[in-house]
Amino acid sequence: MTMSAGWYLRRLSRMGPGEVAGRAGDAVRRRRWRSARPNCPSVTGARFTSVLPTGTIAAIPPDAAKRLIAEADRLMYGHAEYFGVVRDDLTDPDWWYDPKTGRRAPWGYAFDVPYRDEDMVGDIKQIWELSRHQYLTVLAAAYAITGNERYAERVAEHLRSWWAANAPLHGVHWISGIELGIRLLSWVWIRRLLDGWPGAAELFEDNPVALNQIWHHQRWLAAFPSRGSSQNNHVIAETAGQFAAACAFGWFPDSQRWRADALRSLDRQLRGNTFASGLNRELATEYHGLVLELGLAAVAEADAAEVPVPASTRLVLLRMTDALAAVVDNRLRPPRQGDADDGHGLVVDGAGTDRWASLLATGDAVFGRLAWWPTVTGTDVRTPLLAALIRPYTKNETRPADRPAHFADAGLTVLRGPGEIWCRCDGGPHGFLSIAAHAHADALSVEVRHDGVDVLADPGTYCYHGQPQWRQYFRSTLGHNTLQLDGDDQSVSGGPFLWTRHAKSRVLVADTSGKGVARWCAEHDGYRRSVHRRRVELTAASRELTVVDEIRGSHGPRRAVRLAFHLGPAITADLVGSRAELTWTRDGEDRSAVLDLPGQLSWRAHRGENDPPLGWYSAGFGRKEPSTTLVGTGFADGTQGFTTVLRFHG
Repeated sequence: MTMSAGWYLRRLSRMGPGEVAGRAGDAVRRRRWRSARPNCPSVTGARFTSVLPTGTIAAIPPDAAKRLIAEADRLMYGHAEYFGVVRDDLTDPDWWYDPKTGRRAPWGYAFDVPYRDEDMVGDIKQIWELSRHQYLTVLAAAYAITGNERYAERVAEHLRSWWAANAPLHGVHWISGIELGIRLLSWVWIRRLLDGWPGAAELFEDNPVALNQIWHHQRWLAAFPSRGSSQNNHVIAETAGQFAAACAFGWFPDSQRWRADALRSLDRQLRGNTFASGLNRELATEYHGLVLELGLAAVAEADAAEVPVPASTRLVLLRMTDALAAVVDNRLRPPRQGDADDGHGLVVDGAGTDRWASLLATGDAVFGRLAWWPTVTGTDVRTPLLAALIRPYTKNETRPADRPAHFADAGLTVLRGPGEIWCRCDGGPHGFLSIAAHAHADALSVEVRHDGVDVLADPGTYCYHGQPQWRQYFRSTLGHNTLQLDGDDQSVSGGPFLWTRHAKSRVLVADTSGKGVARWCAEHDGYRRSVHRRRVELTAASRELTVVDEIRGSHGPRRAVRLAFHLGPAITADLVGSRAELTWTRDGEDRSAVLDLPGQLSWRAHRGENDPPLGWYSAGFGRKEPSTTLVGTGFADGTQGFTTVLRFHG
């Protein structure tokens, strides 16, 4: 996917003067660095002292350790799966190869590589993911648990291979700051987990090649921070990785300055990226998880190095943890909102470990759980590792006495009913910063689950680069459980990570008091000349969810309406007229519900359609499967509403 001149103009229009000036300076610096590449300063007497406290590894639960070792053994045999693509070549990986397209990224000065062009480079996510080296943190953790040196030797072999193939400022792995930041964090943990291995010092602090790589990574991050309209989760990864490396690998003349600058930036950006309620401002749940993971990892490095951290940094992470505990359903699944690319900050666990349970377990260990928190079952490796380094949070902060259900600043409301009915209502901002990069055109959408099963589902994300038709569909208004007018999205897209006009939403009612009926009402102005207003009521006694859509302020001709309800992949639907019988199975038990749809509209079920895309669900990045989408078509004349009722059977 190449960017046109029009895209560059639209992107420029979303920048302020300071950002434009900063990016101009970056461009000059890139030209200068093409021919001026200094060597790493001489380092003598470097020692790694940021080790795990005695007894940390012994505290890892046996079942979590077992899952990790099973994952490490799969990796040792060369097997892995990234974004739906199975790889069997990881015994000796080609760091520039994309197994999805079969293409290999070109060599050259990093900033000349057209990484968005899949025809030339391949799928950049596939290429970058392996070089985050998070699979090597898994192998290093397997060594720490078992003492088996074959894991450590494989880690050393792959690091030396990567360093040899990826000289500073050459190729695709020197383009994006988020990749450099996460890679540095992985290297810190690899060194820590290999500390008992006799070859650890020779691999890192006594290795001029490793020192050169670590220094150039930090020099790059100091020179090219994400700026202005791009200061989202990327800048958190950049500063967290820079800070972690400057703490654990503080061997260079600039280490103290890098550490201080990164800590100031991390604190500022964590506050800037987070609502006061604790939810991430991108309103993309997986990035909430990524930022929380990165923030906790950074604080762990600070405490290990005895570097004071601003109280505001810990407070943001506390609020993020409480917010996560508040919004998950009874199976500890958070909302599926906005973009999601399966990105993680620190990986030291095997397959089958629940990401969100792990974060809540770490939050419990660091901050202490509140009485209303959901119970966390299951175990993980990361929690005892982080908890061993992070000092317990003892500051007396006011925390929610009861489980929050309405987050006014984020416009997110969760209605809960009997039988583990969970309903998320979206009346918040379109996205974060002027480009709202990871937002979807999903204003007033609802997401409904029953005992953790998607009934009315958010379809997900699926892809970023290389497949513009699918990128557009999964973030479109029609791709969500909301109403579309005249075939338009509520917000206007200017590119795959750019929105040029944002719908403005406001919540009018959010009554989650639990007195038999929970109510929510909101509206948005994304359709010119008209306002879309939606009311949602969840009645506990009848286990009934009612959704009423109204179009207000329309003048002139009637406006074409499409109202979509996306069913989860586990749901079978039998649509007759305007009634759909829904059935599914949970834990071997048959479940059912009835969806009565507005009779003024003509209803049709769509499943797995490609041209144009409709009827798909993406459980994770790079993966999609057919699911049923019910679409009603007709007209709105401003005089009547469209009422939908979902009734769950006992």
